[in-house]
Amino acid sequence: MATGTHGRYLIEPPASPGPAPILVGFHGYGEGAGEQLDRMRGIPGADRWLIVSIQGLHRFYNRRANKVVASWMTRQDRGLAMADNLAYVASVLDVVHHEFPGAPRAVFAGFSQGVAMTFRAAAASPRPVDGVIVVGGDVPPELDVDAVGRVPEALICRGMRDELYASATFAQDVQRLHAANVRVQALEFDGGHEWTDDVLQAASRFLRERLP
Repeated sequence: MATGTHGRYLIEPPASPGPAPILVGFHGYGEGAGEQLDRMRGIPGADRWLIVSIQGLHRFYNRRANKVVASWMTRQDRGLAMADNLAYVASVLDVVHHEFPGAPRAVFAGFSQGVAMTFRAAAASPRPVDGVIVVGGDVPPELDVDAVGRVPEALICRGMRDELYASATFAQDVQRLHAANVRVQALEFDGGHEWTDDVLQAASRFLRERLP
């Protein structure tokens, strides 16, 4: 049964006034919008962007840390959850574009479970998305070559000791992106399932290439 709920997102305005490009983030499982906001805020040069971090609709308690966290979906009613999430993201971005008009471009960025949401949201976006930055998660299997091809460019990253995102899956994802004519920057860095300084530097270059 369909029902209404409320979502949450965080915004970091750009350092300078006036229209700015938008950097939209999707956190990993068991995290919140704050964690992904901090990751994107740490990218050198990101202060020139309007940063938007969207929190998953499915909240729960991390009792060890005594904090509220979220996820994007489970395997139960997966297709319905994907549709809900895409409608939710579109609504958030409609509000952001209304409050901060004139954005010249947009990049989506995701970590872990948020990688699949990054690709889904970019592929379904009614507005152009200039590229994606993804770390520690795979391209969702339900996206066909046409959907994947709506992403013009991708920075896709994996830690060499990441046990949650296997090397073989990373290689398959790079191949899928190439097959969809996506321009790919592939980075395997010294680390595990994490967003490291190597990622920050690569993301900084990726964002800088999209500025005049």
